[in-house]
Amino acid sequence: MTYDVAVSGERIERLLGALMGSETRATAEELLREIVGLYGAGLERVIAIVTEAGAAGALRGLAEDPLVSGLLVLHDLHPLTTAERVRAALDGHPAELLSVEGGVVRLRLEGACGCPSSRIAVTESIERAIARVAPEVARVDVESAVTLLQIGRRPA
Repeated sequence: MTYDVAVSGERIERLLGALMGSETRATAEELLREIVGLYGAGLERVIAIVTEAGAAGALRGLAEDPLVSGLLVLHDLHPLTTAERVRAALDGHPAELLSVEGGVVRLRLEGACGCPSSRIAVTESIERAIARVAPEVARVDVESAVTLLQIGRRPA
């Protein structure tokens, strides 16, 4: 069974919003079915990953699977810390991880060209990458690298 996490998340949000309507009971039942379906799909993946990878690669496989990883984070069972997952998400991005505390990630952009649109695009890309692997992160604070002034002798 293939389960689309993004579609399910959107559907759950929509159903929660509809709880204020007159069809509260039916909506709640549908929401419950959706959540149970999500967990069922996650557990199905756990079995498939463990069967395919064997004991040695099972933990890594579980941690790398987007659906199972999200369930592990939700229940505080993920084998990697938030900082480790954020650091992995930053791989290939021009950023240095400064800290991860209380749901806030602080990082510094490296080698930025100074163009505001480039900075915004890079920041948004980083935020999306972090959100995929660490949904518990509430905020990403980005500092720009300090532009250093080069001091030298005057030309003669």
